[in-house]
Amino acid sequence: MEIRIVNGKTIKAAPKESLYKTLKDNGIYLVASCGGKGLCGKCRVRRLEGDARVESSGKLKKEEIDSNILLACMTFPESDMVIEIPEESKLVIGDKIAISKSKDIRNFLHSVEAGLEPAVRRVYLEITPPTIDDHASDLERLKLALSEKGLAGMRFPHGFLLGLASSLRTLNWKINLDYTEDLSAVAIVPADKIDRYGLAIDIGTTTVVVYLVNYSDGRLVDVGMTYNSQMRFGDDVITRIVHATEGGGLDELRTTVVNDINVILSPMMERHDINSNEIDSVVISGNTTMSQLFWGFDPSSIREEPYVPTLNSYPVWSAGNAGIKIHPQAPVYTVPCVGSYVGGDIVAGVLASRLHLNPEISLFMDIGTNGEIAVGNNEWLMTAACSAGPCFEGSGIRHGMRATEGAVESVKIDPVTFEPALGVIGDSVPTGICGSGMIDAISELFFSGVIDQRGKFMKDLKTDRIISGDEGPEYILYRGEIKDIVLTEVDIENVMRAKAAIYAGVSVLLKEVGLSLDIVDRIYIAGGFGNYLNVDKAIMIGMLPDLPKEKFSFIGNTSIAGAYLCLMSAKMRKEAEEIAGRMTYVELSVSRGFMDEYMSALFLPHTDMNLFPTVRDLYKKN
Repeated sequence: MEIRIVNGKTIKAAPKESLYKTLKDNGIYLVASCGGKGLCGKCRVRRLEGDARVESSGKLKKEEIDSNILLACMTFPESDMVIEIPEESKLVIGDKIAISKSKDIRNFLHSVEAGLEPAVRRVYLEITPPTIDDHASDLERLKLALSEKGLAGMRFPHGFLLGLASSLRTLNWKINLDYTEDLSAVAIVPADKIDRYGLAIDIGTTTVVVYLVNYSDGRLVDVGMTYNSQMRFGDDVITRIVHATEGGGLDELRTTVVNDINVILSPMMERHDINSNEIDSVVISGNTTMSQLFWGFDPSSIREEPYVPTLNSYPVWSAGNAGIKIHPQAPVYTVPCVGSYVGGDIVAGVLASRLHLNPEISLFMDIGTNGEIAVGNNEWLMTAACSAGPCFEGSGIRHGMRATEGAVESVKIDPVTFEPALGVIGDSVPTGICGSGMIDAISELFFSGVIDQRGKFMKDLKTDRIISGDEGPEYILYRGEIKDIVLTEVDIENVMRAKAAIYAGVSVLLKEVGLSLDIVDRIYIAGGFGNYLNVDKAIMIGMLPDLPKEKFSFIGNTSIAGAYLCLMSAKMRKEAEEIAGRMTYVELSVSRGFMDEYMSALFLPHTDMNLFPTVRDLYKKN
């Protein structure tokens, strides 16, 4: 059988394979937040010709079904087919995302009083060449030269020794030797070679970020960023764990993310005329699941009680083992994890925020698919993760999408006419709504009297913006020629669950140490989502605690910042290990207190309005 795609190619369809898998196997990727389980309703295609067995229509509306819209994951071709893939169903991955270079990163390194002491050091050696009367081996000569520099006891991996003879003779016995801090030889380079390079890499659930750094002065040479192609197999870590274990896709997931790194790296090296062997060190930062998948470890135990990963502290392995296309002996340092759902990205974030050194009590929040939280100061640290779910990335929301062009990112609703004013990323025609837009919209709906504290639509409002849909009442955000963009009552419920989990996580952590929210001096919000987040609106729906705005700081991608610090400084690597060791991990999934807090937070902003005095007073005025 063949599948012909309008404005695309014709591909072969394997018998008994879903249309979603057939497309994926041919390099055509659809949005499938649930990993192709028929739950999210995102992998929509239009059938123009052909027969197929349709196992489920999922969340498709009647008019969509009537117009031959199918869920690709639930559709099994039974003849040749012609299909059309809507733009919103296409998963665009691998393309670079515009990102500004951090000009202050080197200044930040110096501000934390960390000297330039990367994981790979360099020593200049002049080695006595052999003669007919001096039969000492090349390795013995190298060891002698090293001992004269006070570097006895060096270890020499097999891969290093394979090229030793040719390197020494080509360079006329005058070399620079690169070696690790634990005295393992990495590479021989020309004596006149000054520049050295390393990589700081953040493997996020949604994106992969790579910093190319010059070791000589800590300068950021280039930055690359792409979507994490593991999204082909699901938006969140649980879906990917299932794919890795039950779906037999562990190698597939590992290869996918390593390939993302190499795809970013290749044009970087070409732009700056850097040979792959000149890059001799890497630091990886990621959550626990991403770190385990990167190294090929079975992640199944992460999602099974008692929720324990294979390892939290990683040995230093080589780039050759990892599959990163740089010097094969280059050491790869992995920022240590803390627990099943608090990983190296949070350790790196705390390291970059410096909250672990300050006497003031600070709260660190990385709001994404998982809401990861740390609280403490220079005396103690506690951390937890709450499953906020991927709704802030657009999954589980009827017209949800990531914060890319066409996404509604801000909403203002007139309290009299109930008409919306929208801010759209790229000032283009709206195609969906992203996380910040949903928070704005729910806040505005609440304060304009369109929804009540439970997130339910009020009845008998004089507006045509509220209609009855397949899943209940809906609010029309945008009326389009082809389709309307709506926010449904189910959408609102999903966001309220996510915000309740985040707030409950913060409350439980503080109560574990007998503290209240008003004692927190500083709240650091990390992650890309924070770039769009309106603090006032997030407080109004009860996602963030009701504290003065000046206490909140948006500190961007602290995972990559912490990875950079570890790349450049032995002191920072040691601090990262100490932070991971000091953190007390609270498993919220088995905490009765968490469920109580969570249920109380399933209202706007909360069942106890006194916890949100600013919102309470504003609500009374309205």
